[in-house]
Amino acid sequence: MCGIVGLFLKDRALEPRLGAMLTDMLVTMSDRGPDSAGIAVYGEDAGAGKLTVQSADPAADFAGLAEELGAALGCDVRLRPVDTHAVLSLDADKLAAARAALRDLRPGLRVMSGGERIEIYKEVGLPQSVADRFGIAGMRGTHGIGHTRMATESAVTTMGAHPFSTGADQCLVHNGSLSNHNSLRRKLRREGMNIDTENDTEVGAAYLSWKMQTGSSLGEALESSLNDLDGFFTFVVGTRDGFGVVRDPIACKPAVMAETESYVAFGSEYRALVDLPSIEAARVWEPEPATVYFWSH
Repeated sequence: MCGIVGLFLKDRALEPRLGAMLTDMLVTMSDRGPDSAGIAVYGEDAGAGKLTVQSADPAADFAGLAEELGAALGCDVRLRPVDTHAVLSLDADKLAAARAALRDLRPGLRVMSGGERIEIYKEVGLPQSVADRFGIAGMRGTHGIGHTRMATESAVTTMGAHPFSTGADQCLVHNGSLSNHNSLRRKLRREGMNIDTENDTEVGAAYLSWKMQTGSSLGEALESSLNDLDGFFTFVVGTRDGFGVVRDPIACKPAVMAETESYVAFGSEYRALVDLPSIEAARVWEPEPATVYFWSH
């Protein structure tokens, strides 16, 4: 099961509505996965880096964190709490050092995403309750992806929810199952990739990040996944400036796309798209098996 949605805006006038449109799309997919949900939003480039973190005890973990992290890094750090999550804003070149420092300062914190534009919010629960907790409907941005999960290969936890982010301003959501994720996880860890969970989707995300870190474009990395990943999968991927889709050669998981002059949208089912503006004039199609689709700003 699981439900995926994605939205890439071409028309900047729609940017204030990105969060609201993504939320409506994801809530429509609730019955495809009732155990956890998450959304990645790509906002405006503020000229700084940011880490989105999550805590099981935010009152304790967030108290004084900006000051302590700033002192450890030697730079200004700002913290914006959002329920169980917080967005830490700091110098972009300090992101790796900040991750390392957080392991000492707040061992219980989990890093959801890092980069200059991405913010990921995810928790256990239905899409509507997750979106309401974080105020997703009020967020603006250029593109984003979301996922509602029915757990099949790992426990129902916050860290097991999608999206997964394993590279700067990169994230992935997945519907399907990878059969070679254990061997690939071992290989990627030897290559220096950080993989925190037993979820096969995080392995898929780390694989794409590794391919891009070693010189591939997103399109090339997605093409390579068709040979290197075994199983059945539909991937929707976000990068700093782009949005990509690929299905395995069998393509047994449902998927539909729509494109207008104003946006490109993805849904596991067409009903996720029916309330988008001017959907009646959109080109609507089922993405072909083993075919990479990609849009960028």
